[in-house]
Amino acid sequence: MRRVALIAAAFAVLCGAPPAQAADAAFTQFIASLWPEAQAAGVSRATFDRETRNLEPDYKLPDLILPGRPPTGAPAQAEFVEVPANYIKEGAIARLASEGQKLLQQYRPSLNLIERRFGVPAPVVLAIWGRETDYGRYRLPYDEIRVLATQAYVGRRKDTYRNEFILALKILAEGAVSRKDMTASWAGATGLTQFLPSEYYSHGVDFDGNGHIDIWHSVPDALASAAKQLVDKGWQSGVRWAYEVKAPANVDCTQGVPEVTKPIREWLREGFVPVRGQKLSAAEQAEPASLLQPEGIYGPAFLATPNYFVIKQYNFSDLYVLYVGHLADRMTSPLPFATPWSASTQLRTADVEAMQRGLTRIGLYKDKIDGKAGMLTRAALGAYQKAAGLKVDCWPSQAVLRAINAAR
Repeated sequence: MRRVALIAAAFAVLCGAPPAQAADAAFTQFIASLWPEAQAAGVSRATFDRETRNLEPDYKLPDLILPGRPPTGAPAQAEFVEVPANYIKEGAIARLASEGQKLLQQYRPSLNLIERRFGVPAPVVLAIWGRETDYGRYRLPYDEIRVLATQAYVGRRKDTYRNEFILALKILAEGAVSRKDMTASWAGATGLTQFLPSEYYSHGVDFDGNGHIDIWHSVPDALASAAKQLVDKGWQSGVRWAYEVKAPANVDCTQGVPEVTKPIREWLREGFVPVRGQKLSAAEQAEPASLLQPEGIYGPAFLATPNYFVIKQYNFSDLYVLYVGHLADRMTSPLPFATPWSASTQLRTADVEAMQRGLTRIGLYKDKIDGKAGMLTRAALGAYQKAAGLKVDCWPSQAVLRAINAAR
């Protein structure tokens, strides 16, 4: 009954009936109900009371489910709605690469140790830091505790965020960071290299040896923690993230899915050529790789190694991985991608969702309807183009969307 009352109070207020404090009261009761879980995690009563006192939800956050209001949904992240040329801007890459070269020298002792201990190249962890928080210059705009509390209360993934909220309180209880410095993104990632609290406990490293893990102020701790997260997710030492290649004219872009994996030597036999005359060793040619064509048959093509998909677990976006991988490469080489990005346009999220629904209806797409034109969506689109006798380019466009909608 108590749970029903809480939900009813929240619903009534959000619909605009009773005064606003009733919603806050329901939220306050919800937070109070989490005390046993916090206590079991090792949070003291004093810490719990201090950090939750006067805590209010932030109903302006995205990705909430609020009674009486339309679903807000996640924001349109640049990784999923921008064309590659706009996301991987040469000016930004050049600036971050130049700064990364200086940081390679500034943190050389720590980076050497990180490479030896984890097998992750220094430029890769620096590139993650650069992309996530502009090497620490970007201050995350939200209060971590308020974000996680709100998401646990009315977010789409309540159970996940409930646990993250408890772990965030535990971090504060242990004195790893102050509340004012525990800033976050709207989704609750915090620190120089953007960790959720659960990731802090799973992958955090006290690399500077001062007795606690500090991913907010200690660059060695943050970079080592990023390296450990990659290793824990399967990073293979000595393997590149990807190889840029020139695709053959008759390339079948529907092969561009993670499930189609071949030794690089087989891709080379099929006509894929490493750019700029790069020669691959026998060991490199034996590596398994998947075809990646971020703009379908247009723009650059890549043979993505397993390490590519490890970075993708840090942020599930092909453009994010391309950004990080290319930025890492640029710290040791000044060369941009050999093939320029096409001047393509990107469908709106709603249009990509409509395309995914249409491809699902005709049995060619079996993944999430999320409005993100990733590898599986592009391959399914290419399969439809094959079946319909259209030009097979694996790139979502208004013309193809109209054709799919008409195929009923």
